[in-house]
Amino acid sequence: MRESRVTRARAPWLLLPLLLLLAGGVRAESLEDELGRSEVRVRSAAFVIPPGRTVAGMGLPERLERLGYRRVHRRPEKAGEWFWGHEVAWIWRRAHRLDGVDHPAALFGLRLRRSDGRVLAGLDADGVEIALPPGGGPWLEPELLAESFAGDRAVRRPVPLGELPEPAWRALLAAEDARFFDHSGVDARGVARALLANIKAGGVEQGGSTITQQLVKMRDLTPKRTLGRKVSEAVRSLSLEAEHDKREILEAYLNHVYYGHFEGLAVHGIGAAARAYFSKDARELELHESALLAAVIQGPNRLSPSRHPERAKRRRDWVLGRLLELGWAGPAEVARAQAAGLGLRPSPPEAPPARDFLAWVDDRVEELAPRRHEKGRGAVVETGLDPWLQAEAERMTRERLHALRAQSRRLREAPLQAALVALDSRDGSVVALVGGDPAGPRGGLDRARFARRQPGSTVKPLLLFEAFEDCGPHESLHPQSRLLDEPWRLELPGDDWEPANPDGRFRGEVSVREALRDSLNVPFARLAQYCGAAPTAARLRRLGLPVPDDPPPSFALGALELSPLQLAEGFTALRDGRPVEPRPVERLERPGGRKLKAPRPEDRRAASPATAWLVRDLLRTAVHEGTATAAELPGEDVAAKTGTSSERRDSWMAGEVDGLSIVVWIGLDDGAPVGLSGAAGAGPLWAAFAKAAAESRPRLELAVPDEVVRVHVDPRTGLRVSERNRRAVA
Repeated sequence: MRESRVTRARAPWLLLPLLLLLAGGVRAESLEDELGRSEVRVRSAAFVIPPGRTVAGMGLPERLERLGYRRVHRRPEKAGEWFWGHEVAWIWRRAHRLDGVDHPAALFGLRLRRSDGRVLAGLDADGVEIALPPGGGPWLEPELLAESFAGDRAVRRPVPLGELPEPAWRALLAAEDARFFDHSGVDARGVARALLANIKAGGVEQGGSTITQQLVKMRDLTPKRTLGRKVSEAVRSLSLEAEHDKREILEAYLNHVYYGHFEGLAVHGIGAAARAYFSKDARELELHESALLAAVIQGPNRLSPSRHPERAKRRRDWVLGRLLELGWAGPAEVARAQAAGLGLRPSPPEAPPARDFLAWVDDRVEELAPRRHEKGRGAVVETGLDPWLQAEAERMTRERLHALRAQSRRLREAPLQAALVALDSRDGSVVALVGGDPAGPRGGLDRARFARRQPGSTVKPLLLFEAFEDCGPHESLHPQSRLLDEPWRLELPGDDWEPANPDGRFRGEVSVREALRDSLNVPFARLAQYCGAAPTAARLRRLGLPVPDDPPPSFALGALELSPLQLAEGFTALRDGRPVEPRPVERLERPGGRKLKAPRPEDRRAASPATAWLVRDLLRTAVHEGTATAAELPGEDVAAKTGTSSERRDSWMAGEVDGLSIVVWIGLDDGAPVGLSGAAGAGPLWAAFAKAAAESRPRLELAVPDEVVRVHVDPRTGLRVSERNRRAVA
C-alpha cells in the first residue's frame, strides 16, 4: 500500500464567519460525542457506586467493560482506564452529559476491604480518603442503549481510524471520495467527473457527494431532495471541515455509514459491518473484504452480497480497480483480491438491549414530542435503566424458563412465558424490564406492560393499606387485630360466594399478621367486606391498580385483570405510602442539548408512612416465616408476597428490596394452567434478580415512623397486655 499526502484541507478563511453563522456555531466536542440534528441517542442511568457493597457483587468489572473501559495494571493515566487491586480501585471516568449538565473527565478511587473487595470509602484524585454518603458515591457515565427509538439499529462497534488497516479506509475513499484529503468539503471536480461517468455508464456509477457531505446528510438532514437542502448540505460540509480534522471526519463517517440490514436490524459503522459480513473485528479486515464493504455503501440493499452476489462482486472489483488506478494498491495484490471469492461468514448483528423497554421509550417520546417523533428528528433520551441489571434480568429469565421446561414435559411443549419489572420506588424510574422470553423472536407482546392477568394473593398486602389507614366506616385495624378464619358464605344475587383457604383448613381466630403470613383467603375476604368493598377498591385505585367501579367480592383475593407493571406500581407504596407512576423517560433533549421534556412523578399519597411501614413489616414476616420464604435474602431487608391465580394459571412474586419494587410473572399467553405456585414458579427468579439488584444499590434504611408504637398484646385476643404477661408478643 503506497503512502499519499494526508493533510487537512480548510474552507476558505474569508467564508468562515458566514459558514459558522449559517451552521449554528462552533461545536468543540469530538465528532463521535457530538450529535447530528437527525441522530437519536437513548441512554441508561448513570451507575452510582454504593458504599458497603462489593466490587464483584455490584458487577463493576462488567459495567466498565460494557462502557468500553480498558483495565490497566497501574493507576490510570487517561480517561477510559481503570485499575482493580486488593485494597484499592481507580477509575478515570470519561467526560459526559447527564441531566442537562456537562461533566468533565474525572479520576476517583475506592478504598476496598482486602478480604472481599467491599467498598469502604472513596479516594480523591490525590489519594486522600473521603467518606461516601449512604445514598451512593461517585458514578459511572450512562451507557448508550440505542440509536433509534424503534430499537431497529444494530449496536455499533466504533473503531478509531488509527486502529483500522489502511486498506479499510483507502477502499472507502477510492469508492466514494478519492480527493477527500484535497477538497474543503465540497468537490466541484468530483461532481463533474461523476456526472460524466454516469452519462457514459447509462446509470449511477459514481456519486458526486464528498465524504463530508454524506456525513452531514446522514447526521443532520432529512431525506428530502430539495435545492435548499443541497445548499444546507454544502454549507454545513464546509463548516464541518473548518471545525474538525480530516481524519476525525473520516473516522466518524466509517463509524456511522449504513451497510445494509441483517435479520431486521440496520447495520451502521464498519465495526458492526465487519462482524455481520465476515464474523471478524474490523481491525483484521483484508483487502478484498475492505473493498467489498466499500462497494456496498453505494446501495447496501441493491448490492447486498448475500442477495445479489454477482452485483456485489462486480462493484467490489471496480473498487479494487480504482485502488490500482489511484496508486493505493499494487497490481499483484489487486489481482489476488479480485480472484478471491466474497468470503462471507455472516454473524447475526448485536441487537440493542432491553427491546421491550425501548419500544416503551418510543411510545413515550411520541407522547412527549409528537411532531419531532413523526418527522424523524433527532433527540437524546435519558432513562433510569440499569443496563447491567437488565442483562442479568434477561439472562436469569431465560435460564428460569429453561429450567421449568426441563422439569415438565407439558411445559416444555407449551409456550411458557415470563415478565419481570423493577421500578425505583423513589421516582418510578424503570430499572429493568423483561416482557417475555428473551430467547424468543423480537417484536412480540410486551407482557410486562400489556398482559392482563389475575395477580392472586399478591393483592392481599395492598388491601391492608385501607384496613390500617381508615377501614371504611370502622376503626382502623392493626397487625394484631383478630380476623375470623371460619366457613363463610356471602349472599349475592344469582349465586353466593364461599371462599376457601388453599389448604382447605380453617384456623378459627387469627391475627392480621398470621393471615398474611400464611396467605389465608377467608380472613382477607372478610376483611374487605368489613372495611367496605367500595373504600377498599378506591384505595387500590389510588395505588395504581385498575379495579372496576363495581368489583366482585373476589377482587380481594386477586380476581382482577392487571399487568405486572401495574402491580409493581402498587408495591412502590411500601416505601412511604406514595405510589409512583412508572417512568421510562427521565429527560428528553434536542441533540444540541436544549431540554424538550423532563417528566416528573406525580405526588400521590395513598396512605401514611406509618401504614406503609406496617404493611412492609407484615411482609417481612411472610418472607421469614410464611409463604414467601423463597424471597429471603440473608442480610437484606426484603418484603415480598407470592401469588397464584385460580387453577394455578399464573405464578407471581411481588415485593421490595432496597427501594426497588420488583414483580415477576410466569404463565401461558392463553391462560391455561401452568401448575406452578408463586413460590415454585416465580419465586426463584424473583430472588435471584433481587439479590443482584440489592448488591448493586445503596442499602435502604427505613426509620420507624413516629406514629408507629410497639406494644405487647395477647395473641389470642389481640388486646394490649403487660410485657410481663407470659403470652405477650410485641
